[in-house]
Parts: sequence; C-alpha cells; structure tokens
Amino acid sequence: MFSWGFKIRHTEQSLTLRNYSVSPRRLRLAFLQIVNLRESVDCTRRPPNNLPAELPKERGALKPDSPLDAAAEQSAVGDRHSVATPHAVAQQDLLMQLEVDGTSGLGNAEVERRRQWFGYNELRSAPPIPWWFKFFAQFKELVVLILIAAAIISGATGDWTDAVVILAIVVLNGVIGFLQEEKAERALAGLKKLSAPTAKVLRDGVLSAVPARDLVPGDRIAIEASDSIPADARIIEAYSLRVQESALTGESSPSEKEAGVVLPAATALGDRRNMLFQSTVVVAGKAQAVVTATGMQTELGRIAGLLQEVRPEPTPLQRRLAELGRILVFVCLGIVAIVFSLELYRGGKLSEVFIRSISLAVAAVPEGLPAVVTMALALGLTRMVRRNVLIRRLPSVETLGSVTVVCSDKTGTLTRNEMTVRVVVAGGEWFGVTGTGYAPEGRFVRADERKSDAADALPVDVNAAPDLVWALNVGMKCNAARMSAAVEGQDGWQVIGDPTEGALLVAAMKAGLQQPGPDEPPVHEIPFDSERKAMSVVHREQDGQFVMYTKGAAEVILPNCIAERHGGQVVPLTNERRDEINRAGSQLAAQALRVLALAYREHADPDPENFVERDLIFAGLAGMIDPPRDEVKVAIEHCRAAGIRPVMITGDHPETATAIARELNLAGREDRTVTGGDLNQLTDEQLARDVDQIAVYARVSPEHKLRVVRAWRSRGQVVAMTGDGVNDAPAVQTADIGIAMGITGTDVTKDASDMVLTDDNFTSIVSAIEEGRGIFDNIQKFIHYLLSCNSGEVLLMFFAALVAWPAPLEAIQILWINLVTDGLPALALAMEPPERDIMQRPPRPPHENVVTLRRGLLMLVHGTLIAAAAGIGFAVVSHDPGDHALERARMVAFSIMSFSQLFFAIGCRSQQRTLFELGAFSNPHLLGAILISGLLQLAVLTVPFAQAIFHSATPTGQEWLIIAGLSLAPVTIIEVTKLALAAARR
Repeated sequence: MFSWGFKIRHTEQSLTLRNYSVSPRRLRLAFLQIVNLRESVDCTRRPPNNLPAELPKERGALKPDSPLDAAAEQSAVGDRHSVATPHAVAQQDLLMQLEVDGTSGLGNAEVERRRQWFGYNELRSAPPIPWWFKFFAQFKELVVLILIAAAIISGATGDWTDAVVILAIVVLNGVIGFLQEEKAERALAGLKKLSAPTAKVLRDGVLSAVPARDLVPGDRIAIEASDSIPADARIIEAYSLRVQESALTGESSPSEKEAGVVLPAATALGDRRNMLFQSTVVVAGKAQAVVTATGMQTELGRIAGLLQEVRPEPTPLQRRLAELGRILVFVCLGIVAIVFSLELYRGGKLSEVFIRSISLAVAAVPEGLPAVVTMALALGLTRMVRRNVLIRRLPSVETLGSVTVVCSDKTGTLTRNEMTVRVVVAGGEWFGVTGTGYAPEGRFVRADERKSDAADALPVDVNAAPDLVWALNVGMKCNAARMSAAVEGQDGWQVIGDPTEGALLVAAMKAGLQQPGPDEPPVHEIPFDSERKAMSVVHREQDGQFVMYTKGAAEVILPNCIAERHGGQVVPLTNERRDEINRAGSQLAAQALRVLALAYREHADPDPENFVERDLIFAGLAGMIDPPRDEVKVAIEHCRAAGIRPVMITGDHPETATAIARELNLAGREDRTVTGGDLNQLTDEQLARDVDQIAVYARVSPEHKLRVVRAWRSRGQVVAMTGDGVNDAPAVQTADIGIAMGITGTDVTKDASDMVLTDDNFTSIVSAIEEGRGIFDNIQKFIHYLLSCNSGEVLLMFFAALVAWPAPLEAIQILWINLVTDGLPALALAMEPPERDIMQRPPRPPHENVVTLRRGLLMLVHGTLIAAAAGIGFAVVSHDPGDHALERARMVAFSIMSFSQLFFAIGCRSQQRTLFELGAFSNPHLLGAILISGLLQLAVLTVPFAQAIFHSATPTGQEWLIIAGLSLAPVTIIEVTKLALAAARR
C-alpha cells in the first residue's frame, strides 16, 4: 500500500484526490473509473465565473470533493477537518465545519450561495444523443432507403427534376418526424420533472417541504418512517431509527441507526450507523440530520457515475404497433410487387415503373406512425397533468382503459384530508369544537352524544374545564406534526406532517395552548405503527418531571389505562367507566367521526430500554372528521356508468367507513362491510368468491390490501389500487394500475406506482381513466385514418394495374399525397378531446388488439370509398376528347385523392357520432390541419412552379365540380351511414 496525492484534469471536469491510500490494483481501477466518468456523465461541476477555481483556505470554507472510497482518510483544509469523512467527526465539529446553526438551519441567502457552488442535488444523466444523429435516424427505414436509391437512379437516367423532388420530400418527411419526436421528448421530460421527490428541511428556523433537488450541504432535514433519504446526511437526532440500505450496501436487513457515535474514518459503508445515504428508505423511527453531500458527490452519485444510461424499453402498445407495421410492410410490398410486375409486363418504362412502385410502397407504409403515437401519448399525459395525474410508466396508459375495479383509500382520496376535531370527550363531559380547516380559529361549546354539530350549542370557558385542557395537551405533546402560518404563495395555515396530528394541534391552539418549539424536542419517542396502532412520546416538563404522552385506537389504549382524569383529579378507572368510554367511542364513530384515545403517564422512565405503554392515565377521546369531497359522489356515478366498481379500503373504524361510503353512494344497503378480523377468517378461495359483494374494507392491514387485490385479479378483473404508506407498496405494485398519493404518499409507494395523484383526489382517478380511454381511442382513430388512406392509394393503383389502365398517379404525386395528408391531420386526431360517452362504454378488454377484425374490415371499406372516388374521377376525365386527357385525368385523381383524405379525417373523429353531434369546432386543431394541408394542395394545382414539378395543372370549372363532388363523397357516405345506424338503434 502507498499514498499518492494527485489531480487529474480534462476539459469539462476535474477530480481531486488527496492523501488517498490505494493499492496498485485499486489505482488501475480508479483510472478506469475516471475514463468511464468522462464517457458517461459529468460527475463534477466547474465553479461559476464569480467563484475562484480553487476553494479558499480560510476557516469555514466548504469542500465539495467527494471521497471515492470508504477507506479514504480525513484530509484538512486550512486549520480544520474536511467533511470528506463526516462519520468520523463529532457532531459539533461537523456543524462548525459546515457553518450551519443546529437549531435554525441555513438561511435562504446562504442556500443560494452554496447551490451556486455545489449545483442541484440530482444525478446527472449521460450526454444526450446529438440532434443530428436523431435526425439521420429518420432515414433508416428500408422503404425510405430504397426511395433514396430510386431518386439516385432517376437522376442517373437524366430525370433530375423527379430526383430532386423525391429527395426533397424524403428530407421534409424526415424533418417532420424529427420535430415530432423532439416535441414528444420535451413533453415527456417535463413530466419527469413533476415527479421529483421532496424533502422536509429546516431553514431560517422554519420547517418546510422543498424539492429534494434544492438541498445543499449543511441543510438540516427531518425524516420519518417510509421516507426516502434525499441526500447523504449525518444523523443529529434519532428515535428508534432503522433504514433499509440493501440497494447500496447489499445488506438484506434494515440497519439500526444512532446519532451520538463517532466512528473511525476507515469504517465500511454498511457500518456507518451515524450516516444516512441518498435513496435508502426509512423503515421505522424518525430523525434529524444535516446534509453532507448532494448530487454526484453522494455515495449513490459515485456509483451512478460508473453506469451508462440505459435506453427506455418500448411499451406494449408500441411493440404491438411495430409488429403491425412489419405486417403492413410485407403486405404492401407484396401488392406493390404485383403492380410493378403488371405494369412492366404491359410495356411500362422500367425506371418509371420502379420509382412509382417504390413511391407507392412508401405511401402505403405508415412510417410516421411511431412518432405520432409517441406524440399522442405525450399530449395525453400532459392533459393528465392538468387534471392532477402524473403517469410514471407509459404502459399504464393502455391499461387505464381496461380498469374494472378501483380500490381506494378513504382519507384524503374520497375525503378532503383536512381533519378537524369536532368533539372531545373528557372527564365524562362532551365538548364540541367549532371552526373548519387548519386555521386555529374556533371555540369550545357544550355537546352531547346524539350529534357532532356544535354550531348552536352554549360556549364553554376553557379555563373552567381542566379535563378538556389536559386532553388537548396530550394530543399536542404526542405529536410529530407542525403548524405553519400562511406564507407568500400559500393559502391559509399549513400542516407539515400527518393531517390527524395536525387536527389535534389545531384543537389545542384553539384552546390557547402553544405547540412545542424546536428547542423543546422530545426525550424519546415510539412512532406510530400500523400494527401497534399507537404512538408515545416522552417529554421533560419545566419542573424536571418526565411525562409520557400516548395516543392511538381506543381499543388499544383503554386496556392499558388504570386511571382517568375526572373533575380535575386523577381517579381509578372502574369497569363502569370503561363501558361508558367504549360507548362514547362507538357513538362518535357512528357519527362518521374518527376516534383517538388520549392518555399519559407521570414519572415516566426516559430510558428507551424501559419505555412501555402501560399503567396509563386516560385523558379523553377526540372525535374528528375528514368530510367527503363534494365532487367524489359524481365521480363514483361516472365509475358505475363506465362499468367500474369502486371499493373502499381503509384502516379507519368500520362504522365511520360505512357512513362515508353510503354518503358517497359507494356502498348500498346490500353491500357488505368487512374488517381485517373478518378477512383473517376467510381463505383466499372464500374471499375470491365473495369479493364482489364487499364494498368497504375497514380496520385492514397492508397484507389485507394485498389479498383484496389478488382476489379481484383472480376473478379476471383489472384492478387499480391506491396507496400512501410504505406498507402499501406491495399491494400498489401487485395491482394492474398502482396509484400513489402525491401529497401524503411516501417515496417508496410512489416508486412502486404506475401513476401519482398530485391532489390525492378520487376524482382524479376517474379523470385519468377517462383520459386513458381517450388516448387509446385517439390512437385507434389516427391509425384508422392513416391505414384507410394508405389502403385507398394502394387499391387505386392495384385496380388500375388489374384492368390495364394507365397509372392514375405519378410517383411524385403519390409521395406528395403521403406528405400532405399523413402529417398534420393525423397529429390533429391525436388531440381529439374524449367523446362525451366515453365513460358510458364498458372497459376495453385488456388484450384487445389495436386493430380489431371489425376495425380492419371497416378500414378496407373506407379505403375502397377513397379509391373509388379517385378512380371514378380518373375514368371520367380520361375519356374526355381533347389533348392531354391522360395528364388531366391524373391531375383530377391526384386532387380527389388528396382532398378526399383530408375530408375523411372528419369522419374518423368518431365511429358513431356525426360532425354535428361532436361539434364542428370542438377540435380546432383538425380544422387548422385540413385548412393548411388543403392550401398546400391548392398551391400544387395552381402555382406554375409547382405544376411543373408535380405534373399537375389548374382544373377547369367542370373539373373543379368533379373534384369537389367526389372528394366529399366518401366522408358524406360515412356520415350518412352513422345517421342511419343511429336511427336503427333507436
């Protein structure tokens, strides 16, 4: 072993290694890594122009260098330690080196200064593919290459005009395809930015949620169970903290973490129990930590720098379309070969027949289909974002149209997620609480067990109700949430943390109590656990006494209570009082209130080893409600009309869940409500048999959610499942469509999901299904349009070859038709708004082909109508006496083929509804596309320069009538047929 100090530089990055102990083998690997970094990602960041190239040496300077090895020794900058090994530095020393206040965090100005130096907290991707490479990729298709070869041959035989025009059309097609792909990629990249995670950070003494990419070294962050760690950080405070680090260290079991230890510099990564690492997951507990590295300077960034970017896989829809394209290529090439052979057999000139056949092949194959599909997906996903839905995986767009069951959580999804305490039962008395939302504005009034509405009740003097104050104090102290007053850009008060805990804080603040400040941290805490259904916190009070405050489900807390507060005194808890308290809890639940029991214990032992939740003093019950969203009732009606079954799955009390479900018409009188205990008594086979009779699942665990999803799927249903907690991830991942909550959802659940609701609203799920159906519907529409038009051109040329007609279209004309009709109208059809009855149709079979047999036959019929219109025009004009009859007949067929396809796009907007039913101006993009393409076609017919290129001429008055009548004939027949079928159905 030996130590080297060296620096390696190249144009875009510099990497500094000081006092780095390496073996010869590791040294070789280091050089290889540096080479790989240069080829894959920009892993470092040059300082901006207003900062020095080298860091200043005075005390307090920050060092952005990242250690490349767990055994890297601690180095010095000036007269202090570096943060290269933060696990080996005492907490206070680390805070001094990072120049951060341990109680208030960094200031906003300092955050901005550090961001200028360190950059954003994000991993850098591989260099983008050059634009020129993507542009030339537009010409890699076989038929396009053959067409280029045909243009070269044409030029070699002396026909330079056709050669130049063919190449120009090929290039123009490539430009259009390139621009479409670029726009789609930009739209999809914008959607990715919306899925960026957030972090809870303390700045200027205020705890707030910010995008994780905005973190800088020195930021103080708060984390809790189910959070994904946003950056590498040193733990400052920890409570029962366990972190799953398998993705980074390979350890299968969660790592126990603690705050107070200082470890040797050479401690292995997996043994650094005082450190947190980016993208690992908190499985239990909570902590405060200070960020030590961000972006590519993190341990994850060091690994990411060694990886090449992986190109995304195509979606199932894109694979099916590619397979459809391959089939079309072979079919069309077969037909083109027949046309080529027949024309050549009848004495056609080889070069002309060859170029015309290749042009026909290019026109017949919808080579722009993948780009249009990508654009349709991007446009649809952008519309979903406007409706508060973020799609994370493209295949889910296709699956959305097949959803038959939506399993939804209650809190925040079906309800407002604005918990408000309505009733407090303390000392045997009922107290109502007025006020709504999170603003601490309201009063306490007399209430009773018959109703929770306290608007007209008599007011209560809080100072004369000590039992009420004690209950509110327990709810405030046993709390991990914080209330934040309104700030610029936000409306009203904000809850940072769990809404239920926020409701308890607001109730206490209404009574004049003040939430604990950042300088009053708990001594110890057992965080809430969905299995234990309780949370406890130990605080040291002003008199030096340790008090444990506990809250949780009444059925869990009450059995552990031995006394209660009654009349301002602590008295034994009798069996009669237990029964009364249980009845009060049931009465509150019957009013659709969520019930929490509040208790405490004096003289608690602060030692975590002796931390137990028993021998408690009962303080009271808090009944709170999260009212149903007004719009959800309408959304559930839309679900039922669309053949989708809504199901509620919640951890709440069964009476509360049932009351909310019936108020929303999610459950009828005949529907069952089952609890987690009931599910434990059912086998998987029994649950699958009865699952369609159950509308509400209450008091369930994450394992129960997984069983419900599997039961529905075993019945052949396509299931969408919502989730927010880390334990919901298995059920979310198992469902056909996993849906994470964007506001309350954990990072783990979001990573497991297919889509994220940015407003946590059930209505957004229904909107996503509607948009998903609309996207797939639009894809089918423009595929129908493209293939019908292309088949019309092929059928016209094929028929002419069979009956020994001269070719109705020249090669240049075929290519022009393909250019002017396949581009803008197809894109405009992708922007068609969902049809009004799209949510009255049954779900689409999940394995249905994009082009069904019925739709394929209909395409042939419509293609035949277009071919017949052009063929009739060609036949009529070609039999006119006079010179140049063939040229004018081709001009008429050319015009009819172009205009009829543009008008046909109107008929493709719906298979059942006419233009007047849809609204003539409901898709202005299509009208604009038809207008622009039509003007281009008119220019080809009337501008002398274009006439010479495309072998056309200005039509006469009689020819204009033939062109207009026959161009409108196909779409007219289609629209009249829709009216006739609608009348027959009525």
